[in-house]
Amino acid sequence: MASPNPVFIPGPTNIPDRLRHAMNIQTLDHRAPDFVELMAPLLDGLKAVFKTTTGSVITFPASGTGGWEAAITNTLSPGDKVLVARFGMFSHRWIDMCQRHNLDVEIIECEWGSGAPADVYGERLAADKNHEIKAVLVTHNETATGVRSDIGAVREAMNAAGHPAMLYVDCVSSLASMDFRMDDWGVDLAVSGSQKGFMLATGMAIIGVSERALKACDTATCPRCFFDFRDMAGANANGGYPYTPPLQIMFGLRESLNMLLGEGLDQVFARHYRIAEGIRTAIAAWGLKLCANSPELYSDTVSAIYVPEGFDSNVLTKHAFDAYDVSFGVGLGQMAGKAFRIGHLGLMTDVMALSGIATMEMAMKDLDYPIELGAGVAAAQNYYRHPTNFANKQAA
Repeated sequence: MASPNPVFIPGPTNIPDRLRHAMNIQTLDHRAPDFVELMAPLLDGLKAVFKTTTGSVITFPASGTGGWEAAITNTLSPGDKVLVARFGMFSHRWIDMCQRHNLDVEIIECEWGSGAPADVYGERLAADKNHEIKAVLVTHNETATGVRSDIGAVREAMNAAGHPAMLYVDCVSSLASMDFRMDDWGVDLAVSGSQKGFMLATGMAIIGVSERALKACDTATCPRCFFDFRDMAGANANGGYPYTPPLQIMFGLRESLNMLLGEGLDQVFARHYRIAEGIRTAIAAWGLKLCANSPELYSDTVSAIYVPEGFDSNVLTKHAFDAYDVSFGVGLGQMAGKAFRIGHLGLMTDVMALSGIATMEMAMKDLDYPIELGAGVAAAQNYYRHPTNFANKQAA
């Protein structure tokens, strides 16, 4: 039997009943004339979430990892040089993918818990006098460490260096939950997926593509077939899909966009900040420390928390699952055994957050962590009940 308890992992996220019902449809003919009535509005709604008027949106039946691969293979050629910072597990995996595609990867090594170093990006680009670097890759929200980087600052550094490289951003765990400004930040490729801020099942890679990135497809020579931008864009322009689309997720996405845009993106972002702040207040009451090095880096979708010396975070998350049937994020990469993660994005409310805080408190107390039972819950309650911290409720 499936657990009735919510999950507190940073994706896939809890799915609202409204969206589960929207995805509960019988098989339809995706080559029928009315398919365009589903597809075209989705692309327009997604552009609003990416905050682009000049770019396009291209989707594939895949997870965010498929979106990464599509971004690389459609716009770059083997041997092309890319510049990327490694400061967590997901930036590391993007690096690994670039290397497997025989790109020349220049890596900026950073401490885990720090963000993308805009100043170092600028220095490396300024030193690249021959403009060998073709693309700059940045992870907006590093899910392994709970760190949000300043993409606008990276773009400013690129502009100050006068460098023509394209800017690629992984916004898988930030889009539709935290502010993202594709046009304002000059992002050429923005990669996301259906299973996080859009609150749906895994199965759709969602990519914002600038006009410049689309033009790069004409000269890029990395092999691609399933993930070809031109095939997808051409089919979409004619109201179709080049192969079988994930129809159930598309119907869910239509309703997800209705929810997000109906609530208002600014209110969506404020709600995520509010819930995250309550959880951060609880973490401080426990006497524990976030992996993110400073407040300006704090993610509003996931908090990664160090456990005290002598404790194993993987034992803690396993105990929470075994004893209370609740999932929390395990530590990844360098954080394995050292930190656990609380996902607080998508379908999440104050009351749901409090249940997660209470469950983690019980699990820690069971394992003799040096915390006071109820301390985190009380701290979060005091934050959530304060009138100035209220954000508008999510659209029903």
